[in-house]
Amino acid sequence: MQTNFEPRQLADPRTAEAERILRKCVHCGLCTAVCSTYVVLGDERDSPRGRIYLMKDMFEKGAGPTPQVQHHLDRCLSCLSCMTTCPSGVDYMHLVDMARVEIEQKGSRSPKDRLMRRLLAYVVPHPDRFRMAVKLAPLARPLVPLLRRFGFKELAAMLAMAPDVLPPPGQYDGPGTAATLEERRGRVILSTGCAQKVLRPDINDSTIRLLARRGVDVVVSAGAGCCGALVHHLGKEHDALDQARRNIDAWMKEIAKEPVDAIIINASGCGTTVKDYGHMLKGDPAYAEKAQTISDLTRDVSEFLAAFELGAPKRWSSLRVAYHSACSLQHGQRVTDEPRLLLRQAGFSVSSVPEGHICCGSAGTYNILQPEIATELRDRKVKNIRSVKPDIVAAGNIGCITQIAGGMDTPVVHTIELLDWAYGGPVPRGLEHLARFVTDVPKPKRQVEEYMNA
Repeated sequence: MQTNFEPRQLADPRTAEAERILRKCVHCGLCTAVCSTYVVLGDERDSPRGRIYLMKDMFEKGAGPTPQVQHHLDRCLSCLSCMTTCPSGVDYMHLVDMARVEIEQKGSRSPKDRLMRRLLAYVVPHPDRFRMAVKLAPLARPLVPLLRRFGFKELAAMLAMAPDVLPPPGQYDGPGTAATLEERRGRVILSTGCAQKVLRPDINDSTIRLLARRGVDVVVSAGAGCCGALVHHLGKEHDALDQARRNIDAWMKEIAKEPVDAIIINASGCGTTVKDYGHMLKGDPAYAEKAQTISDLTRDVSEFLAAFELGAPKRWSSLRVAYHSACSLQHGQRVTDEPRLLLRQAGFSVSSVPEGHICCGSAGTYNILQPEIATELRDRKVKNIRSVKPDIVAAGNIGCITQIAGGMDTPVVHTIELLDWAYGGPVPRGLEHLARFVTDVPKPKRQVEEYMNA
């Protein structure tokens, strides 16, 4: 792609980076076929290629976004399916991140939109605030039709999605170390997240139990919190970098005590961001090296377990699992086969979902800020999941779990919950009715060594 930046503009490192990314695009259009919003809306401006043209125009003029640019970039899911498909290696992720910062700093939004974005940034990344908001949501739910009627669709969507009852806090809810009782084979740090520990604390509990049973000490660091993904995708760069620095400080303090084998993330949207800390903070002399260290150590929980010998499962089942590959895992982190392999090794029958590259519509806060498109994508995803007739749906991201569960009766759980169950953990919440289809693997009366020496 030809660009028309002036030399003074290219003196700015951010603009120079945008120009390098833009020049890689060859307008081939392969990205349009895999773009979830283009598939749904059919508007070239809602495709990666169209948005790249809009971003190019915005960056070159340097005057901030037009209403058209802002409208179409706001409708981007950041699912990153386009990057998996692009033959030219266009770094769409960082280009759209820069564009969102530009929109946040120079764009103009209605008072309602500004209020909604500030509310999300103030509440969701902070577990105590988020827990209180979710508890209060059912009381305000009767107002949903009125809110929709008067144009407050985002607030209506947020209230409609909130669960009626929150689960109790997790068993491992605070900082500390879950030390293995087995022979120690590793030491990891677990990021417990923000929204996930409120909506489904079982995911962190399952992760810690499974790792500890397999000889891994699991550390939850004091001072660590939200990864920064939510505010990052809202264009609030300052807040995102502050949250990243706080986590880096907390985790580096733990690493200084004793080296770790990995930083484990069990919410794939968070994992994509933490793996990008090195890029986000590359211009900060005080944090650039530490940020890259953290990024290099970060692994999705399925990625770590796939390279770790789990041994034979303790339970076996005939349950059919539809595995939904979260966009942030398959496109953001390029972790594709590991979760399916782990589930099969644990004894489950695994089915892939048709149109697996199409987003479910969750995308962080997208299902709140763009509820109509998100609902259409969710319904499309649910239809594809139902086509494989599963007993359970598994996914590796709390956003996807919440989004898909809102449209179907089949239970939706995290992959790690099923693995924990198969390797000796409790029945995952919501699957109690399926427990009769899972049987314990009989223990041999004699050990292998006894047969060999007989």
